Amino acid sequence: MKLVYFASVRERIGRPEEELDLPADVATVGDLIGWLKGRGLEYEAALSEPRAIRVALDHVHARPEAKLAGVREVAVFPPMTGG
Repeated sequence: MKLVYFASVRERIGRPEEELDLPADVATVGDLIGWLKGRGLEYEAALSEPRAIRVALDHVHARPEAKLAGVREVAVFPPMTGG
């Protein structure tokens, strides 16, 4: 699965994207965020506030309970602000 990171998430993780094979027990967006946090200190720092992280599955915003089955791309980013 392709993961793409944006803004402060990308800066803290230190890469714009990566291809990962997810464990079978990572079935939802929430599972994915929890699993990523365990991949190292940079991921823990980037994803330390899961409620503040936004995720899009194949370019469609998704909630933590959204299923990952069949998804090709996951985008991870902080909330957008504007003015």
